Amino acid sequence: MFNRLRTDIRAVFERDPAARNLPEVLLCYPGLHAIWAHRIAHWFHRHHLFLLARLISETARFFTGIEIHPGATIGEGLFIDHGLGVVIGETAEIGRNVTLFQGVTLGGTGKEKGKRHPTVGDNVMIAAGAKVLGSFKIGDNAKIGAGAVVLHEVPPNTTVVGVPGRVVVQDGLRVGVDLEHGKIPDPVARMLECLQHKVIELEQRLDELEGERKNDAENL
Repeated sequence: MFNRLRTDIRAVFERDPAARNLPEVLLCYPGLHAIWAHRIAHWFHRHHLFLLARLISETARFFTGIEIHPGATIGEGLFIDHGLGVVIGETAEIGRNVTLFQGVTLGGTGKEKGKRHPTVGDNVMIAAGAKVLGSFKIGDNAKIGAGAVVLHEVPPNTTVVGVPGRVVVQDGLRVGVDLEHGKIPDPVARMLECLQHKVIELEQRLDELEGERKNDAENL
C-alpha cells in the first residue's frame, strides 16, 4: 500500500511543474486526495459494503470537486491535474501512469447494465474538458485533445482531437511533449484552410477565363 502511495506522490512531482515540495503536494492537491479517498472506497466496494463506499465517494466529491465511483478500477500513478469537474464512472478501468486534466469525463452512453465505461490503457493523457463515452478501450500511450468527444476505440500511440474525436497522429508522428496539449493539431481548422486555398485557386482560374473571354470578344 505504501509503495502505491509513493507512486501517486511521485506522479505529481513528475508531471506538474508547479509542485514545489512534499507538504504542499500532500495538503493542496485535490486530485491526490480524491485518488486516495477512492482507494479506500474501492476497498469497501469490493467487500460489498456499497453504502459506506458511496458515502466516502460523495464526501470526497464534496471536498475535491472530483467524482470517482467506488467501483472504478484505478492503476498506480494516476495524476489528476486541478481536477475540478472530473467524473469517472463505475465500470471505468484506468491503467498505470495516466494523466487527466480538469473537466474530463469517463462516462457511459445510456442506461445499459454491465461494462459501460471506458478502459484506459497505460501512459494515456486526456486533456481538459474531453469526454470519453462508452465501453471501449483507449490504447496505451494515446493522447486525447482538449474538448474532444471520443465515442469509439482509440488505437495505441495515437492522438485524437475534435467532435467527434478523430485520429490525427499515429505511430511516430509525435506532437509536442506530453503536457503541451495546446499544440495538438485541429483537423477542422486544417480542412477550412484547405477549402480557403481551393476557393482562391478557383477565383484565380475564373479571372483567367474572364480575361480570355474578353480577349476573344475584342478579336472578333
